[in-house]
Amino acid sequence: MNNGRVAVVAGCRTPFCRAGTALKDMSAVDLARHAVSELVHRANLGGSAVDEVYFGQVVPSPQVSNIAREVSLLPQFPKNIPAASVNRACASANQAIAFGQDQIRSGRANVVIAGGAESLSNIPILHSRRMADIVVRFSRAKSLSARLELMASVRPKDLIPVAPAIAEPSTGESMGQSAEKMAKMNGISREDQDRYALRSHRLAHAGTQDGRLTAEIAPVLSAGRKGGVVAQDNGIRHDANLEQMAQLKPVFDRRYGSVTAANTSPLTDGAAAVLLMSEEAALSLGYEPLAFIRSYAVAALDPGEQLLQGPAFAVPKALDRAGIGWQELGLVEMHEAFAAQILSNIQAFESKQWAVEKLGRPQPVGEVNWEDLNVMGGSIAIGHPFGATGGRITLTLANEMKRRDGQFGLISVCAQGGMGFAMVLERI
Repeated sequence: MNNGRVAVVAGCRTPFCRAGTALKDMSAVDLARHAVSELVHRANLGGSAVDEVYFGQVVPSPQVSNIAREVSLLPQFPKNIPAASVNRACASANQAIAFGQDQIRSGRANVVIAGGAESLSNIPILHSRRMADIVVRFSRAKSLSARLELMASVRPKDLIPVAPAIAEPSTGESMGQSAEKMAKMNGISREDQDRYALRSHRLAHAGTQDGRLTAEIAPVLSAGRKGGVVAQDNGIRHDANLEQMAQLKPVFDRRYGSVTAANTSPLTDGAAAVLLMSEEAALSLGYEPLAFIRSYAVAALDPGEQLLQGPAFAVPKALDRAGIGWQELGLVEMHEAFAAQILSNIQAFESKQWAVEKLGRPQPVGEVNWEDLNVMGGSIAIGHPFGATGGRITLTLANEMKRRDGQFGLISVCAQGGMGFAMVLERI
């Protein structure tokens, strides 16, 4: 057992680009390998020092079931590094980092690369069940006549493609419908959602302009029609304003809704990776840790209730395990799936009634200091490649904690299935 601390030593990510734009010709594997290659280069890390690789992905390609192994087979690494892919929905990269931390804490590893990737430009398109059955039977047919008979049985409706749905299998509700329900249940107004989204864009633009966000990014040479180098996130709207946002129609409840494309995170391509080490390994290899992992926690609730309210349950567990209270946090990074989702969770954190009824606690979890929350914007502006977002948030928080020399920082992420993830980082 390694009783020392686990350090976040370094990190790197690709630009986060809206699906169908600058990174559409790159697969999730391409994106993951690009981020990790640059991480190894920037950290001046010998590939043989890496003990394990964990990588998150939510919508894998049928051709690549273990993206982590493809990362570990980069030329920079020996071929004997074990690797495992992780899927905890939007918290997949967070879980990959947690698994890496667990391996190091248990003494089974000293150096781990963890992160995640997603290419939502390249989601697998499926056939109908009937068409799939015909294709299988065709491949097994022994004669030309049998193959012709099967081909003749195909109907136009059999050719309609089936794309993966961003919806709860258990309830049939999409993420947006769930966010809409949360906005109504918690009294989150359209104006408050739009104002929060505008804040995300303005802070992300400021973080891009002053170089804090772009310093995390490994530029990509785009193979698209126009080509060129992509060196920053392309979803950030420096010219966004409330008047434009107010003109957009609700997407999920067109008559009474408040969730729009403007106050929702966009479908995005990208990858992010962080380098984890035991404190002893970091010191012996000459690395200065950005931050240490103090604790983490996961939680789950009935997805038929408030699907994206998982952080309101996971965060207090992580704070308890860290032995600190909310008031001791210097920075907070919350994944912004929807403005309605993040405002609902903040409302829960600050509510005594929620604490008593849902958590069995006499006092609220804590009051959010808006000066310390998502100080360079979040997923609404930067984008949300499902499997990669947790890596980006971890890297951004660790870097900003170092810049400010803050002691404690918090990560929270909501995830499909009514799950929530939280992690506390600290600087010594």
